[in-house]
Amino acid sequence: MQRFAQLYTELDASTATRDKVASLTRYWSDASPDDAAWAVYFLAGGRPRRAITTTALREWAADAAGIDAWLFEVCYQAVGDLAETIAHLLPAAAAGDDADATALPLHRWLHDRLLPLRGQPLEAQQVALRAWMAPLDWSQRFVLIKLIGGGWRVGVSKQLVIRSLAEHSGVPATVVAQRLMGYTDARHVPDADAYARLVAPLEGDTDEPQGTQPYPFFLAHPLEEGRTPDQPEQPIGPSDDWLVEWKFDGIRAQIVCRGGEVGIWSRGEELITERFPDLAALAQHWPDGTVLDGEILAIEPTPSAALGLPFTPAPFAMLQQRITRQKLTAAWLAKVPCAFVAYDLLAWAHRDLRAQPQLLRRQLLESHVTTLHDLVLSPLASRPETPQAWAELAELRRQARALQVEGFMLKHRAARYGTGRTRSDGIWWKWKTEPMTVDAVLIYAQAGHGRRASLYTDYTFAVWSRPPRDEAEVQSVLEAISAGQPPDPDGLQLVTFAKAYSGLTDAEIAQVDKVIRQTTLQKFGPVRAVRPSLVFELGFEGIAPSPRHKSGLAVRFPRILRWRTDKPLRDADTLESLRQCLSGYSADII
Repeated sequence: MQRFAQLYTELDASTATRDKVASLTRYWSDASPDDAAWAVYFLAGGRPRRAITTTALREWAADAAGIDAWLFEVCYQAVGDLAETIAHLLPAAAAGDDADATALPLHRWLHDRLLPLRGQPLEAQQVALRAWMAPLDWSQRFVLIKLIGGGWRVGVSKQLVIRSLAEHSGVPATVVAQRLMGYTDARHVPDADAYARLVAPLEGDTDEPQGTQPYPFFLAHPLEEGRTPDQPEQPIGPSDDWLVEWKFDGIRAQIVCRGGEVGIWSRGEELITERFPDLAALAQHWPDGTVLDGEILAIEPTPSAALGLPFTPAPFAMLQQRITRQKLTAAWLAKVPCAFVAYDLLAWAHRDLRAQPQLLRRQLLESHVTTLHDLVLSPLASRPETPQAWAELAELRRQARALQVEGFMLKHRAARYGTGRTRSDGIWWKWKTEPMTVDAVLIYAQAGHGRRASLYTDYTFAVWSRPPRDEAEVQSVLEAISAGQPPDPDGLQLVTFAKAYSGLTDAEIAQVDKVIRQTTLQKFGPVRAVRPSLVFELGFEGIAPSPRHKSGLAVRFPRILRWRTDKPLRDADTLESLRQCLSGYSADII
C-alpha cells in the first residue's frame, strides 16, 4: 500500500504527461505482479463494488475523529473531497501502533481485508476500519478511503496506462490495448497471471484476443456545436470522401462470436451478455470468428420507412428502464424489445479486418448479411455511389430528432478501425443535432469539488409553471420565496427540472458565485436556496416523462450554454415549453 500511495501522490502532483508515464513505468518495475495487477485495474478505470456506503463512511469518520456530524459536513464542503477530509480529521498514528500494517502490499489489502469487508455487519466494518487506519500515514489513509468508497479519481487516462505498460514491457501499445480489453469488467479479479499476460513478450506479429474478448473501440470526434462540415475555418473535405450514417441513441456494443461462445460488450468494457439474452440467442447462429460493432436499441415494432429500418428506434429512456432492472424477466424482454444495429465488421472467419478501409469493411458487411441471420444494418443517409452535398445532408439532419436519432456519423472511406479517439488510422466524426434549449432560472446552488470546493458551481434550475401575467405577479412570487412561504399550488410557481454544472468560464463562475452569496435565503446542509435573479440558457440532448421529478420531466445531459444577462425573469421558459419537446414516448414504459 505504501508504494501505491506514493504512486498516487506522484500522479496527483504532476500535470505533465511525460512525468506521469515515468511514474507509472517506475511503479511497474518496483511492484510485485500481484500489486501491479490491481494497480492496472484501478488506474484503467476498474471499480469494485463499494465495500461500505458513503453515508456509513461519513458517520464512522465523524465518530473516529470525535466531532459532530454537522462539523464533519462543514469540513467536507470546505475541502471538497471525502477521502481527503477523512484523512485530515482522523487522529495521527500513535506510537506503538502496528507498524507492520504500513508495509502490507496492495493485493493483500484487497484480498484479505477490503473484499471480505463487503457484506459484514456495519459494526464489524467500523471496528475493522478503525484498526486498519490507526497505523497508516496521511497518504495511505487517503488512498485506502478512495478504494473503500469507490470514488477513485486521479489524473491518468487509460491511454497513459497503456503507454506506460508498453514502455515497461517493450510490447506495442496496440497489443497492450487489446490485452487490456475486459480487464476492468466487474467480474474480473486481477492477479499475477492476469498482469503477466498484459506484459508478456509478443510472439509473432499479432496477438489474438482471448475467448470472447472484444477489440478496443474506435471512438469518434465531436463536431463543435453549430459547426458544419463545409465551414472554411475547419473543412473536413468533400462529402464524397465520407460514409454518412444515422447516429442512434443506444448502447454502443461489440458482439463477439468466438470459440462457440457469444459475448456482448459495452463501450465501457462491461460484459452485458446476460442483459440481452435475446440478442445473444440471435448471434448464436452467426459464423464462428465474427465480431461486429454497432448499437443496441430499444425498438417499437412499427417499421420506419424514413430510416429504412424494420422497426422504429424507441427513446433511450425505454432502454434504460430495461438495463437498470435487477431481475430481467421474460415479461420485460417482451415489453422492451431490443435490436442490434450493426455498422462495422471487425472480424470474419477469425480474420481481423480492422486494418481494411472503412468502405471495404462496409461492403463486406453488406455482402454477409444473408449469412448473419436477421442482422439489421445501420442505414446510410448518403449512399457511396450517390453521395449528397453537405448542404443537402444538413437539411436531412434537421429531421433527425423526429426520427428518434441523434444526427449523423461521418466516417472517412479510407479510415482503418483504430484504437480509442485517435486520428492516426483515419477519423470518425459525430455530427449531432443541435441541442434542445430552454431559458431557466437558477434557484439552488452547491459548492463544487476539488479545486472548485470554495465556489458555488453546481446549480439547480427551474422554469415557470405557466407564463407570468405581468411583472407584478413575478415580484409577488419572489417576495413569497424570500419570506420562506410555501408556493401557492394554484398560483404561479418556479418548478425545478434540471441540475447542471458545466458551460461557464472561470470568470463567469466567479461572478455567479458572488451573486449566490449575496442572495442566499436558506441553507440546507451544503445546498443554498437563493433569491431568483439569474437566467441561463440550458441545452440538453433528450427529454422524457419522469414521475420521480417534481416537473414530471427528466432531461438528458443538461449543460449551460450561456448566461442570459439580457433576459428578465418573467421571460424565462415554462413547463409547457419543456412539454413541447416531448415526442414518441410510451407512457406504459416510462
